Amino acid sequence: MPTPRVADPPLAEPLFRRLALLGIGLIGSSVARVAKLRGDLAGEIVANARTQASLDRVVELGIADRVELDPARAVEGADCVMLCAPVGAYAALAQAIAPHLVPGAILTDVGSTKQSVIRDVGPLVPAGVHFVPAHPIAGTEFSGPDSGFAELFQGRWCLLTPPPGTDPEAVEAIAELWRRCGSNVETMEPGHHDRVLAIVSHLPHLIAFTICGTADDLADESRQQVVKFAASGFRDFTRIAASDPTMWRDVFLNNREALLEMLARFTEDAQAMARAVRWGDTAYIEDKIARGRAIRRSLIEQKQA
Repeated sequence: MPTPRVADPPLAEPLFRRLALLGIGLIGSSVARVAKLRGDLAGEIVANARTQASLDRVVELGIADRVELDPARAVEGADCVMLCAPVGAYAALAQAIAPHLVPGAILTDVGSTKQSVIRDVGPLVPAGVHFVPAHPIAGTEFSGPDSGFAELFQGRWCLLTPPPGTDPEAVEAIAELWRRCGSNVETMEPGHHDRVLAIVSHLPHLIAFTICGTADDLADESRQQVVKFAASGFRDFTRIAASDPTMWRDVFLNNREALLEMLARFTEDAQAMARAVRWGDTAYIEDKIARGRAIRRSLIEQKQA
């Protein structure tokens, strides 16, 4: 099977002179790898992380040109700053870097919630700095600098949610960054983004964590058999449930209203399915299964499976 390429061949001029990545986990390290591979995203890549151990690993991997433990130093002179930390850390990060952002720079992010990002970061963005929130819909259950790979964004979607009045050229620059990473790009209103992601991403993770917790609460003998004889369905849940706990805690809390709305709708549907099973309503059960199969076929057809 041929190795997938990353977007188009490199262009002559880098899109940004200096790209500062604040957070170098799965997403940040994948962006760094794309930038290193292509050569046309940034003339210089600066990585920041919470621990020196993570930065030491970045140096060993060779995926950044410079590393900085202090986020304020990391953003100095950067014309693009990307927040790649858990969304719960954004307010503190934005406060730390705001005085050090250069006029004309673009501040963007990769968070899975957008209304909270605009709420927490927007008021701290200095005059003359452009703020373009973004969300690459791509990921795995792994985290840390070693988890990234250059093909992560290939053929996936990246949603941009710029606040009203954002400079169109800044929006286009971030859109082009993600296109060069291999992503399809679309602009979306922040509230709509959060409702959509609540059902397609946040609720499935909440359910996965809950199911694995239920299994873990079983009597010891049953729990051992669950692990020993786990079928593919349960294994899929455990893969999702292996995701970074800090990141998903922040996602749940920062998209609370939309997530609880979708959870309530799911609970009603689950109760309806339970009634159908209890009373042998085969038509209802078959309809739900058929609709699930149809959604799966659509994902495959759109190459999002």
